[in-house]
Amino acid sequence: QVQLVESGGGLVQAGGSLRLSCAASGRTFSGYVMGWFRQAPGKEREFVAASDWRRASTYYSDSVKGRFTISRDVAGNTVYLQMNSLKPEDTAVYSCAGGLLLASPPHIMGAGSYPYWGQGTQVTVSS
Repeated sequence: QVQLVESGGGLVQAGGSLRLSCAASGRTFSGYVMGWFRQAPGKEREFVAASDWRRASTYYSDSVKGRFTISRDVAGNTVYLQMNSLKPEDTAVYSCAGGLLLASPPHIMGAGSYPYWGQGTQVTVSS
């Protein structure tokens, strides 16, 4: 059974940093596209970042570009989201997602493209 488990969320002051982790198990994810999405209270889920390691391609939303970095470990089963220069508007539940999908826009940015999801981790940025 495929499982994605996020960790690393918490409370941080504006301007601070956090690193989220997503541990994948149940199958080999080395060939999968992995992404991060977030959902703030009262808002729809939105794309944050994604990467297709087969093609060494990464994608970021405009709101996080230059501040967030998606990466993975050598074994390929842990994905990270390094978040720097955090802003109060980054406050949300962050979820990782994975799957074999067409790794190009707009598909790689669509939540519906990913069959596997973690439970989410809360990130709160105080002003």
